Amino acid sequence: MIFPSVYAIVVGAGMIGQWTFSYVSGQIPELESEPIRIRFHLAAEFATAVALIVGGLCLLTRQSWGSWVYLLSMGMLLYTVIVSPGYFAQKGQWPFVVLFAVVLILAVISIMLVV
Repeated sequence: MIFPSVYAIVVGAGMIGQWTFSYVSGQIPELESEPIRIRFHLAAEFATAVALIVGGLCLLTRQSWGSWVYLLSMGMLLYTVIVSPGYFAQKGQWPFVVLFAVVLILAVISIMLVV
């Protein structure tokens, strides 16, 4: 189960990296316009990222409860990759929508390898 484990870890780390970069570079205008909503959104994104990393590591190290944590984290990711592209589609940023579609397809494949 190398692919599912590594996929979860890479996506989780990527989410943390992307949001950290966006914050540091001042690319989250919603912190000014919708501070409460975006903080809840960021909390969910970081919870998903941490769950993905933990789930991937648990699966990789063959923890008895690893599959459960992994599948929970992937469920969180599925929600994110279905909801988040709407923001980019609204702005006409289609490459990001395609990126989310690829992440979704790979997530489904990854889940199928575990169940």
